[in-house]
Amino acid sequence: MSRLPRTLGLWSSVGLVVGITIGSGIFRTPAGIARLLPHPAAMLAAWVFGGLITLCGALSFAGLGRMLPETGGFYAHLREGWGRPVAFLFGWSELVLIRANALGGISIVFGEYGLRSFGIDPIAHPFAARGLAAAAIGCAAVANIRGARVGAAIVGWSTAAKFVALALLVGCSLALGGAHGASMAHFKASFSTGPGTAAAASSLGAGSLGLALVSILWAYDGFADVSFAGGEVKDPQRNLPRAIVFGTLAIIGLYVLTNVAYLYVLPIDAIGKSPLVAADVMQALFGQVGVALVSLFVMISSFSSLNGSMLAAPRVFYAMAADGLFFKALARVHPRFHTPHIAILLSAMLGMALVMSRSFEALTSTFVVAIWPFYALSVAAIFRLRGRRPDLGPHGVVGYPIVPAVFIAAVAWFVWNALVTDPISTATTFALIVAGLPVFAIFFRKHVQ
Repeated sequence: MSRLPRTLGLWSSVGLVVGITIGSGIFRTPAGIARLLPHPAAMLAAWVFGGLITLCGALSFAGLGRMLPETGGFYAHLREGWGRPVAFLFGWSELVLIRANALGGISIVFGEYGLRSFGIDPIAHPFAARGLAAAAIGCAAVANIRGARVGAAIVGWSTAAKFVALALLVGCSLALGGAHGASMAHFKASFSTGPGTAAAASSLGAGSLGLALVSILWAYDGFADVSFAGGEVKDPQRNLPRAIVFGTLAIIGLYVLTNVAYLYVLPIDAIGKSPLVAADVMQALFGQVGVALVSLFVMISSFSSLNGSMLAAPRVFYAMAADGLFFKALARVHPRFHTPHIAILLSAMLGMALVMSRSFEALTSTFVVAIWPFYALSVAAIFRLRGRRPDLGPHGVVGYPIVPAVFIAAVAWFVWNALVTDPISTATTFALIVAGLPVFAIFFRKHVQ
């Protein structure tokens, strides 16, 4: 079977981490978080808390990347740590839940800001926004079929653009906001909508934090997705861990500063009513010209994230099929472009189907609840592999064993909170994951060694 060539260097890999992660979340989720955590200090603390959880995960995945720098990322970690049935469940979940919902959530923001850039209200024209979103998924698929280097190049230049865009948004907000209604008093004022949304959110306590973390972890997700393409990273034992950690640190700092800028320009109740908060901040500073400019940058950001996600995730299906745990067609490598083109096309078609049928909130919630338990299982594999596979060498996880243990505990609390606060949706998600067991037993059990 053809192997995927190693074409991604350190900075291409860092670009993938940043490019996949900074997509739609930071531009779309603050409204819901503001409603759930109706005080600026609580909102900012939640972003920091989510960042610390993510950093613990990044440090752990850096060690896993050093031990198992293989195509498929989490799939390889789960396969070696917990066995092929668990690894199959992850790939199954990627197919039926995780990746399609992720592509849908990212592309919806692309479509909404795309319409806003032309002065069209996406709320009033939802089908136009979703049609634009589906087209973006198709374009991302074509780019990545052309080659990992093409997809990584798109992510690379657009990553630079989105980083500059967020830096300009922060800089302009802090430097010019004072002349356009911005105020330090915004950091002290609570949500002012009365006994409705704010009171209900406040009464939830830890539950509201857990619900807010759904959106926050959606925004931070992607920090380890470059490991899916670990088999295509040059000098992976050195470059893969560094890319994950450097990229995650940069993202945490930028996200916190961006939320500070939002809160400085707009009071928290205005943020809570603003699904397209970046556009409203730039409206306050520069009028419609600012809206058009930031909408263009958000489109670039979202498309970059789509490209990175499309590059990374189909490698899971490729790696599974290569192991005999998925349909062989998904392991085919294009004879000219040397990419897993069938797996990429399948991911794109599922993403297009969901983007036309589900809301942004439903897509992102399903994605986060489905994938983060597998993150925890992957990190927990460090403890098993350390004793069972000494041939893999040292993991080098900073802060071991406390850092991976903190990450696992945080995810366990998050999942429990999801079961308590949204039992029907969470149980449905887990039921779809477990439905992979009979599929495994009927079609692929014979491949377990």
